[in-house]
Amino acid sequence: MTTFADFLFPENIFLDLHAANQLQAFAQIAELLEREHQINRTVIYESLCVREELCSTGLGQGVAIPHAQIAELPQPIAAFVRLARPIAFNAPDELPVSEFFVLLLPARTTYVHLQILADVVGKLCDQNFRDKLTVAHHPLEIQACFKV
Repeated sequence: MTTFADFLFPENIFLDLHAANQLQAFAQIAELLEREHQINRTVIYESLCVREELCSTGLGQGVAIPHAQIAELPQPIAAFVRLARPIAFNAPDELPVSEFFVLLLPARTTYVHLQILADVVGKLCDQNFRDKLTVAHHPLEIQACFKV
């Protein structure tokens, strides 16, 4: 099965990001991913916003999984983002969000994205994973949490 960890690399892990709201968070994520992957930040930002308009990707318990399809991607890109302060995100439990599991997918993705999303949701159900992720403060520590 394809997992989130298959596409998560230290350069895609952003900790203590400062954003006042959801749009600022998406803009900063888009800027960081543009720098790392040379994908136009406007395309990333608009794709995340369009997907979010369909329905919130906030899961609850401070977590969101924003994801979008982008035509020019050769393979999925995963990113983990932890905000310095939680923001409102229209999650079902109405709690603010501080952790983002971002997934960008090629436009012609079939069921692979469902496997990756299922992997993230499964990990989030594991309290041991959540505890380790909470205390991890370096990209390599974060990446190691996902590899278990």
